[in-house]
Amino acid sequence: MAIDFDALRAALGARLTALEQEGASASEDRKPVELDQQSVGRLSRMDSLQVQAMAKATEQRRQLERQRIRAALARIDDGEYGQCVDCGDAIGAGRLAADPLAARCLACADR
Repeated sequence: MAIDFDALRAALGARLTALEQEGASASEDRKPVELDQQSVGRLSRMDSLQVQAMAKATEQRRQLERQRIRAALARIDDGEYGQCVDCGDAIGAGRLAADPLAARCLACADR
């Protein structure tokens, strides 16, 4: 199965842009929670802290995905896409179809 690198680059670039936009639009949720007890009750403050914690965890996942996308784009540019970064063997077409960001073959990923 031949890989259409132009289509793959476009799809990865679009996903990268979407992740950056999502992160920018959710930045308000990651701001510190004010502890003014006059304006916010204890339960509301706890809810705000929980929303903040979830927003931070979501942003960490977005950051990890952005790093994986940039690494995949670099492998495409270097002509190394589809090769395991550990052993150099080919990554299976099915694995790449399921996860275009895969950097390791199944044998190395299982270690």
